[in-house]
Amino acid sequence: MKTAIVIGAGIVGLATARALSIRGYQVTIIERNERAVGASIRNFGMVWPIGQATGPMFERAMLSRSIWKEICTEAKIWHDEVGSLHLAYHDDELQVMSEYVNINSQHRNCSLLTAEQALQKSPAINTNGLKGALWSGEEMIIESRVAIGQVASYLAEKFGVIFHWNTAISRIEHPKVSSGNQNWEADEIFVCSGADFETLYPELFASAEITKCKLQMMRLVTQPDEWRIGPSLCGGLSMIHYPGFQAASSLPALRKRYEEQYATHLNWGIHVMVSQNGSGELTIGDSHEYGLVHDPFDKEFINNMIIEYLHTFASFKSWKMLQSWHGIYPKMTNGATELITEAAPGVTIINGLGGNGMTLSLGLCEQYIASRV
Repeated sequence: MKTAIVIGAGIVGLATARALSIRGYQVTIIERNERAVGASIRNFGMVWPIGQATGPMFERAMLSRSIWKEICTEAKIWHDEVGSLHLAYHDDELQVMSEYVNINSQHRNCSLLTAEQALQKSPAINTNGLKGALWSGEEMIIESRVAIGQVASYLAEKFGVIFHWNTAISRIEHPKVSSGNQNWEADEIFVCSGADFETLYPELFASAEITKCKLQMMRLVTQPDEWRIGPSLCGGLSMIHYPGFQAASSLPALRKRYEEQYATHLNWGIHVMVSQNGSGELTIGDSHEYGLVHDPFDKEFINNMIIEYLHTFASFKSWKMLQSWHGIYPKMTNGATELITEAAPGVTIINGLGGNGMTLSLGLCEQYIASRV
């Protein structure tokens, strides 16, 4: 039996372990913390195909979605196939949405809704000035901070994946990895530890076209009376954030207006979305700051800007804050969607998915491992 070691128990490491396990590998995952606590749990929990451009990336997102669905069903992990609504309050926003639907309706489950139709989908929409909405039925929500640990347990139970927690790998010399005086060996080694690969391969990290993104997010309390918002909701700023909308010919004109009206938002990489977990809590965000080093302190004015913009398209039963946090993930600066590279014979780094880890990791690792095994 072939053996593999995967370093990192976040979503990329779990996705790699799954793809190897179903092909007969005995997999060992080594994680420096007692559980995954990085970017994999500090997000909306959105599996978000609508953000990907039609073609290979959208197909990868849909493959990820199908694998998520399979795992969640087998492991009884909470998930909600609620879809999404992008809400339009200006004619130029509605124009972009109309073009998106015209281009993509043959390839995706999407449609342009009137204001009345949108309100039938969600009771959480701000009705003031609403002109219409883009509906997509393909988005799915999981509670990532719980689901990541549940996926690890599923892999251990179904495939016999071995986990070593609280174990920081400090050296790799194929076929051996070391943590202090402890050593493990395997036929293949995969480094899926986010920006931590900077520690193991500093020269490789320094030469890669990669940076780090800090995002700020918040969570509101469980909504009263089991009230649900239905689909995840997005404002217009999300359309200029995701590549899925770049096919719309009027997007540059919309971007130009946003650059004038929301210059400070764009300076901090703010676009605003909300999802709801199984407990009724609302996850909202986010912002994007880029650089190799980030201060550890959250900026209150960024959170305030997110909340203020959210009020323009959403109306909740309770706006009481439960918690706020930030996450940091590696992101390619050369336009690539990921970094997959051989650090040494038998050692592969899988990294740099940016903010698309929940949406793309399972599909990416399935495609990559299938292509080489």
